Amino acid sequence: MNDKPSADESPVEIVKPGEKCFDWLLLIFSLAFLYEAYQIDGIPSLNSPGSFPIGLGLIMLASSVVILISHRRKRRAPELTSSLQEFKAFLAEHFKPHIVVFSVISVVYLIAIDSIHFYISTFLFLSAMFIYYRGGKVVSSLVIAGVSIAIIYALFTLVFRVYLP
Repeated sequence: MNDKPSADESPVEIVKPGEKCFDWLLLIFSLAFLYEAYQIDGIPSLNSPGSFPIGLGLIMLASSVVILISHRRKRRAPELTSSLQEFKAFLAEHFKPHIVVFSVISVVYLIAIDSIHFYISTFLFLSAMFIYYRGGKVVSSLVIAGVSIAIIYALFTLVFRVYLP
């Protein structure tokens, strides 16, 4: 009649595909961030330029260690019997078409800012994204992108007097 598992039968938590790999990457990134923060000025005093980045690096490192420890007992889903299946499940879950499209167009946009003016590249980027995410509504997407660029221009150039690349 007791539905709760005994101490010997603790339930096993299921890890999401790629989660443990991401945990290790987070630890490596935290160590790299801490190293770069240390390069600013070594072991700093509390008022030196490197103290804040080193503090953040230590927090990141401690957090990633806590995450690794808390996930040590998690297991992959029983239907994922190999690393290849887990990798395929990870790709299917995290690289959905709308994410890939946005990422690729964002990279193209960042490259285009150097080649053409900020306002033109931003208008093209916003137009492409609005058209894609609004399901092909071209005219209204172009109008929204145009109004957005006009607002950006008015705020940054006329009000704040900030030069945009």
